[in-house]
Amino acid sequence: MNVPAVSTRSGRRVALLNPSPAQIVIGDIAHGLAHQCRFNGQTNKFYSVAQHSVLVASILPRELRLAGLLHDASEAYLGDIVQPLKELLPEYQTIEANFCKVLGERFNVNLQPNPAIHQADLIVLATERRDLMPMDTADWSCIANITPLSRRIKPLSPEAAAAQFMDLFFKLSKQPKPSKNPTLVKHLLNYLLPNRLSIS
Repeated sequence: MNVPAVSTRSGRRVALLNPSPAQIVIGDIAHGLAHQCRFNGQTNKFYSVAQHSVLVASILPRELRLAGLLHDASEAYLGDIVQPLKELLPEYQTIEANFCKVLGERFNVNLQPNPAIHQADLIVLATERRDLMPMDTADWSCIANITPLSRRIKPLSPEAAAAQFMDLFFKLSKQPKPSKNPTLVKHLLNYLLPNRLSIS
């Protein structure tokens, strides 16, 4: 019987119902999130989940930044499903929670729901609505009392967003950043990095 799985840029197959930490690499996550547009693509410019994740991490205390950066990492494998649809798919929520557990094990970080990260996510959401969805007149009750950031969002290309995500990951995690040695880079490229732009 075929096991439901998704293919990644590095050539791995990641099981949807029973993922293994060994199947998870940060390069696949950065690449996947950088090529997914927030809000089903209904923004005035392309704006990736990777850039969103970096912005969330940037407004958190130092000890929560890695968890903030990876709070949507499961979407690299499961897709960025809009919240109203998620609420209609209880099985998806179970699968997502399991991915968060496995991702937490892989990167030694607690990815269980956290009030501070949720608040940062809402602040970024309010900022995104202001800067990226100005024509939307719907009532977003979840951010009714949330003040957006003063700085404006400048959407990045997928390549730039992936590079930014990777750079922040290596700054925050205890994993060493790959050497610039060409031979070593070639060896590690498939395992760690989404593209050569990540090597600066």
